[in-house]
Amino acid sequence: MTASPPLRDAHRKDAIVPVLQDFSATTLSGAPQNLDAYAGQVVLVVNTASQCGFTPQYDGLEKLWQEYQDQGLVVLGFPCNQFGGQEPGTAEEIGEFCRVNHGVTFPMFDKVEVNGDGADPLFRWLRKEAKGALGSEKIKWNFTKFLVGRDGRVIKRFGSSTKPEKLAGAVEKALAA
Repeated sequence: MTASPPLRDAHRKDAIVPVLQDFSATTLSGAPQNLDAYAGQVVLVVNTASQCGFTPQYDGLEKLWQEYQDQGLVVLGFPCNQFGGQEPGTAEEIGEFCRVNHGVTFPMFDKVEVNGDGADPLFRWLRKEAKGALGSEKIKWNFTKFLVGRDGRVIKRFGSSTKPEKLAGAVEKALAA
């Protein structure tokens, strides 16, 4: 489970505003991981699923990771079973599927909820910082992507149908900033 970020105080000018580095998550292997490990990097956070029509996007995400990791990009995958039960496996099964079928080497985390009362605090924050189509905070499906800048602030949200290869320009711009 992700730790809660510092609270915002809209009435104070010096209020602490959460950034990606304020959160933590659990890796697929069950180890806690503070996301401050990615401070100073451009981060692409994606809610994933192994049995989804968008699952082939794992290949494009891995390609982005391989192409830009030396420049400071990291892709973080967060499996989610909230959309059509498309991620029913255990952490071990998810990890094996991603490695064997898509060659995934980027960091993968334990299953999370991204919407509703049980939504992981990281995804509550991401949704609030970058609303989707028509101003909705709700994530509509698997493979929604959030691009986070080196400063830990959300740059942009991309819908499920946006293929990872279409993110190269946005990634390059974020890396250059």
